[in-house]
Formats: sequence, C-alpha cells, structure tokens
Amino acid sequence: MLILGIETSCDDTAAAVVRNGREILSSVVSTQDDVHSPYGGIVPEMASRMHLEKIDTVINKAMAEAAVSTEEVDLIAVTTGPGLVGSLLVGLSYAKGMSFANDIPLVGVDHIKGHLFSLELANGVPIPSVALVASGGHTALFHLRSRDDIRVIGTTLDDAAGEAMDKAAKLLDLGYPGGPIIQSEARHGDPEALPLPRPLTGTDNLDFSFSGLKTALFTYLKRHGYLDRTTGGRDDLPLSIPDIAASFQEAVVDVLTMKCRRAVEVFEVGHLFIAGGVARNDLLRERVTETADEDGFIAHLPPPELCTDNAAMIAACGFHMKDMASTDILDLNAYSTKALGIKGPLKRGSSA
Repeated sequence: MLILGIETSCDDTAAAVVRNGREILSSVVSTQDDVHSPYGGIVPEMASRMHLEKIDTVINKAMAEAAVSTEEVDLIAVTTGPGLVGSLLVGLSYAKGMSFANDIPLVGVDHIKGHLFSLELANGVPIPSVALVASGGHTALFHLRSRDDIRVIGTTLDDAAGEAMDKAAKLLDLGYPGGPIIQSEARHGDPEALPLPRPLTGTDNLDFSFSGLKTALFTYLKRHGYLDRTTGGRDDLPLSIPDIAASFQEAVVDVLTMKCRRAVEVFEVGHLFIAGGVARNDLLRERVTETADEDGFIAHLPPPELCTDNAAMIAACGFHMKDMASTDILDLNAYSTKALGIKGPLKRGSSA
C-alpha cells in the first residue's frame, strides 16, 4: 500500500510517500524559519500563507522523488490537529481536494499520535512502552498498552519544553528557533554555572511545568540589567551567555529525564522512546540512554530527521488507521487542541 502523508500543523510544509507504513520512499519538508525568525516566534497568519505558497510544490516533489503517480496512491493521510488551525486547513483542504478528484480514501491523523508512530519508520514501536513527545507545542508522556490503546499519563501544565527553549533564546537575544541555538551555545558553557529550578520533580505525578524555569531566567537577567538595553546588556552579566544557555538546557533535560525514569518505574515497562523536535537534543538523547543503562530498560531514539515535524510519520500512522479511511470526507475538520484517537484527556492521567 502506498500512502501519501501531508503535514501542515505548524510552520513546516511536509509531504511523504510511505509503503506499507514502514518504508519511506520520499520525505520532503519546507521550513519557514527564515520567515518567522525576525519575530522571535511563529506568526500564525504568515505560517498559513506560506503553506499556501509551498504545499503544491512540496507534494509534487515528494511524489516525483518516490516515482509515484497519483493513480498509484492507495491512501492519503493528513494531519487534522492539534496545531494552528489556519495552517492545518491548508493541508486538509488540499488533501480533501485530491481525495475527491481522484477517488482516493482519506484519513485524518492526530499530530501527536503521528509522533508516536515515528518509530515505526525505524525499528518499530515497542509494546508495551512509555513514550515522551516533546516539542515546541507539546510535552506529554504516554503509556502505550497497544497500538489502539494509548493513554496520556502526564502533560505540561503551561509551557512545552521546546517553547521554553524558544523563550529562553529570545530573552538572551539568540534568535529563532531557540532549541538548536541554545544547544549550540551550551556546548561552550558550564551547566552548573546558574542554579535554576527543576519544577514538579519533587512530586510523584508525571506532569511538567516549565513556566517557572523561564521566569527564573527572566528574573536573573532583569536583576543584572540585561533586559534594560540602556545599561550595557551582555557586558553587565556576571555569567557568559554559553554558561546561561548550558544551565537552562541542563534544567530542561533534567526534568524530562526524571519524568521519563519515573514513568517507566510506575508503569513497569521495559521500553521508553522519545519523539518530537526536542528529541533531537544531543544532551537529552545522551541522558535518556545513560538512564536506560542504569535502570535496565531499553531506550529507543528515532533518527533526528524523524523527530521534527514530518509527513512520513503521518503516513505511518495513517497506514495503521487505514480501516477508518473514507472518500466521504466533507465532515472531516481541523482542530487546535483535541487529541484524536488517544484515550484519556490531556491532563494528569493514570494507568486506568
């Protein structure tokens, strides 16, 4: 079965062709980093307009690289949420038109569930397991009891991990996107230079909170006049920017690793995997691997290119949902926050 995946949930326009939910024949991603960088974050209206400009080219390129014609496509899988509704509607509208015009079954895929199926394109999703999805828009832990029984066991109460990185980079005038820049600066810094909090790590629940960490950084910078550009900025800081970046990254990674370790212990599983854009972070990958070795469970890390938003993971998830596909797609709509096909609310969960 050949599946065309389409992903436009945020600021990446992506398309991919995947065979039988496992073999990637093509994967094309067009980013908008240069467009949003001057604003220090994603401007939703600009993101949707860029999707409109790029989507036809991206899909045609994916089809050409896979050497597949429209007539050969057996299924279209498109992200329907969560995400920016304007961006989502661009991909969904294109998918609906393609489905209707060519009589190709269409299935809507939850973006977070797509991340959970990204490992299918590598070594396969281990069942049962615990999974962390950490990105600019989402930070949540899941208990995978089967491919059809996925429970939310912890989620962020405020900022996502990637969002916290972006905001830290903005406070430090480092640019956007913040995660890769923070990581680059941190390589030259001391992770113990600036004491920062590890929110919610002293509790037994599996939720996350990063707003306090961001506030601690803001308070430090304000105290030393860094946020008042009339006082000299960087020259007034007792610590270097690399030291601050390394300390902030250390705090975020500590929180994520501690929660993962706790989830594996609570749910008594032998496998953990991480996904989402933050899963590309070298320090997080290193710490998760070390923790797995210490505690005796197996850590699964998808290749970095499958961690960020991509359409191959949407196609992989779509293959699993193929029995739900239909050509009667007029009522299929985008959503900003609801979780599709994942059991349990996006709040503090349990094993029930």
